[in-house]
Amino acid sequence: MKVVREILLLLGPKWRSARRRGAGARGRAGRALLLLGVGAAAWPFVYFTLVRFLTVLRGVEDVGPLLASRLLALGLLIFLGILLLSNVIAALSSFFLARDLPAIRTTPVDGLSLYLARLSETMISSSWMVVLLLVPALAAYGRAYGTGPGFAFVATASVVPFLVIPAAVGSALTLLLVRIFPARRSRDILAVIGIGSAAILVLVLRVLRPERLVDPESYRNLVDFLETLRGPSSTWLPSQWTADALVGALEGSSDPLTWLLLWTTAAGLTTLGAMLHQRLYAICFTRAQEGDENRLTRTAGWRGLEWLLAPLGIRRRELILKDVRSFFRDPTQWSQLIILAVLVVVYVYNMRALPLGTGTTISGYLTTLVLFLNLALTGFVLAAIAARFVFPAFSLEGRTLWLLRSSPVPASEILASKFWTGAIPLTGMALILTVTTNLVLGVPRALFLLSLGSILCLSLAFTAQALAWGVFYPEFESENAAQIPTSIGGLLFMLGALGSLGFVVVAQGWALRGYLASGLPGRVPRVATLEEIGLAFGITLGVALLTGVPAMKAAEQRVRIGERS
Repeated sequence: MKVVREILLLLGPKWRSARRRGAGARGRAGRALLLLGVGAAAWPFVYFTLVRFLTVLRGVEDVGPLLASRLLALGLLIFLGILLLSNVIAALSSFFLARDLPAIRTTPVDGLSLYLARLSETMISSSWMVVLLLVPALAAYGRAYGTGPGFAFVATASVVPFLVIPAAVGSALTLLLVRIFPARRSRDILAVIGIGSAAILVLVLRVLRPERLVDPESYRNLVDFLETLRGPSSTWLPSQWTADALVGALEGSSDPLTWLLLWTTAAGLTTLGAMLHQRLYAICFTRAQEGDENRLTRTAGWRGLEWLLAPLGIRRRELILKDVRSFFRDPTQWSQLIILAVLVVVYVYNMRALPLGTGTTISGYLTTLVLFLNLALTGFVLAAIAARFVFPAFSLEGRTLWLLRSSPVPASEILASKFWTGAIPLTGMALILTVTTNLVLGVPRALFLLSLGSILCLSLAFTAQALAWGVFYPEFESENAAQIPTSIGGLLFMLGALGSLGFVVVAQGWALRGYLASGLPGRVPRVATLEEIGLAFGITLGVALLTGVPAMKAAEQRVRIGERS
């Protein structure tokens, strides 16, 4: 009981601070309604789309249900990799670089209580985005399989240990890395993490060989293909245990062994992490106070950036350069690029593994549907990146914001510098990702241009939305930039971005319904007309303008009000 009281005592200030930032005394009910309203626009799209897809998939005799279960296992595997990387990076801050740690270390708090409290904080800050997507996805599985409300308890009991395992592993890895490197020499630590992540990624993809699941012709007969689908892809990974537990509950044939594996592994890894923490944390915390030399050198790349920004004028150029310096000086910011690189590699690899060329078993109609799936997934990746990098931009000014407010710099220029600092890299990455996947998929020229225009509009709109939500819900007192997106403002942005993305995907499908229908069996195939392409792009542009421009105007007005207050 003493440990529980101390954990609650340590987490209490975080919880009270989050509640005060999330909703003031007068606006709590209104902000709660806003959260529910934005969530009502995003979750239904994910939910009904997956329900429709899973219902059709389960209608395919023998193969359909097996593919649905394998899809769940592959999705959880990707989430497991994301969670492991996120927890390693978040643990570096919560265990070693948080500002309140020196004060906590002077109190008679038990080491186990401190470990469990920081582990919980690390897990929550690293897992919220995955949970945000798992809620409608698992609800869709429950609806497609016809389960009752009891499936919600089963899903919770399966997902909780699935989240605890990467948190315990990530925290232990961070502890061992800090034992070797001082925590403030994070460039060395994250270089090791990056190399290890790339090696693990290549190994997992080669072992799983997901391309086999969509290429039945590589098997001698249908029996071999079905046996491969029935067999687990990775019996030694928690993602497979979680998938087996969920599928067993959906089909009414739960295996107690999967639950035993999940919970005992989570408890065992947490116990092992506590033992390592008790033995090494004092030494590692001391080493974490060491720092390395942090000099800003004028490299050729930096001089080139100054030359490119010279036409903007001294004031605008220096505002942008200030934001760039702040980004690369903060390890908790640029270290998240590792997660981005892993996401992009996994995404492009999975697209390349699909046999969409001539002579394969997937029809041209399904190939066209994959294009819309590509737009939806790329948009989701963009929204996640904007939440990680653009949303915290205003909050990172922190206590120095008064310098900008007291200077003769208009609010519009302050926001414009932050907008373009986030929009240009985000748009560049989006275009590169879209071009690469379109070339892999062999997209027709008209749809190629439509996808490029659509992703350009979405990237700019998401940047504006993320910046605006960051202005209205700042986190000036946050200890870690990676924790800022976990606030209520970050959640509202993600829900709103998913809602607008879902509307764009559905609207484009409606605009191109004639072209899509022509690819069905028994129809005469044709190319998309200029009117269909124009209508689809016009809707996308309209959504981007209606969600981006008012958001920037409202953010500018908010900053001006702050300057007068």
